[in-house]
Amino acid sequence: MMETVTGRQLRDETLGERLANVTIEVAPGVFDALSALMVEQAGFQTAYLSGASLAYTRYGRPDIGLIGMREVADTVTLIRERIDIDLVVDGDTGYGNALNVIRTIREFERAGATAIQLEDQDLPKRCGHLTGKSLISSDEMVGKLKAAVDTRRDASTLILARTDAIAVEGFDAALDRAESYREAGADVLFVEAPEDRGQMIAMNERFRGVAPLLANMVEGGRTPVSSADDLQQLGYSMVIFPGGTVRAIAFSMQEYLGDLITSGSTAAWRNRMFDFRELNALIGTPDMLATGERYDAARICGITNKDDSVGSSDD
Repeated sequence: MMETVTGRQLRDETLGERLANVTIEVAPGVFDALSALMVEQAGFQTAYLSGASLAYTRYGRPDIGLIGMREVADTVTLIRERIDIDLVVDGDTGYGNALNVIRTIREFERAGATAIQLEDQDLPKRCGHLTGKSLISSDEMVGKLKAAVDTRRDASTLILARTDAIAVEGFDAALDRAESYREAGADVLFVEAPEDRGQMIAMNERFRGVAPLLANMVEGGRTPVSSADDLQQLGYSMVIFPGGTVRAIAFSMQEYLGDLITSGSTAAWRNRMFDFRELNALIGTPDMLATGERYDAARICGITNKDDSVGSSDD
C-alpha cells in the first residue's frame, strides 16, 4: 500500500519536491470551486483543473477545443480563492503560438496555478483519448516550452509537457518528443494515452531517474486504468483522474433525476444527498456568517441579532 503522509508534512514541501519522493501524487479532476473544495476536504494535496471537465460542465459539450484561455484563468482565480492545496492547470496548447503561451503562463500563474500543462496538439483539438488528433512539429513545441519556462516568475511553478504523439506518430516517436521536451526545460513529462501496460513500463524505464512522469487515468479511455499503488510501482510520480469527478456526478445526477421524475419526491435519496444544513456546513456558511457579524454595525454598537442560525431556505 502507498505510504501515508500527513497534510502538514506535505504542505511543508512544494509539489516539485513531492514529485521527487517515492510516494505517487494523486490529483482528482476539478472544474469549479465546489469540486476543488471537496477534493481538499477529502484530504488530497493536489487537484487537477481539467479542460475537458470544464467543457463538460460549463457548456455540456465535448473536449474539442471549445474552452479558451480567459475562461480557464477565471476558473483558476475562483478555485484559488477557495482552496490552499496545489492546483495543476490544463493549459491546452497554450491557446496559440509561443506568444500566446507567454500570456497563458502569466495569467495562470498570477491566478494561482501551481503547475501548468501544455500539449503538442494542433487544430482541430481533441481530447487525448479521442481519434483524429494532429500535432505541431516537435521543434515548435520546444519553442513554446522554452517560452513557458522563461516566462514563469516563480521557479516552483512547474511546466508539464504533454505529447499526444502515440496515436499520431507511434510510441517511439512519442518518447523522442518527450525527451526533447525535457531538454527544453519541462519539469514533468506526460506521454498521453499509452495503449497497453507494455508501453507504460517502457516509458518509465526510459525516463526513470531523468524526469517525473504523469499518468492519466480515463475511465473507458485508451489506457488501461490502474490504481495509484500499481502506477507507483511502475515508476510514475503523479496520476490524474481528470474526468472521474464529473463522470461520477453526472451518473448520480441522472439517477437522481430519473427517480424524481418517476416518484415526484426526493425521499429515496435522502440518505444519498446533503440536506440544507449539511451542505451549508460543507461550504462554510456558519463561519462566513460569523465573520460577517464581526463587522456588522449593530453588533459593533452592542446590539445582537435574536436569530444567528442559518436560514431555512436555499431558494
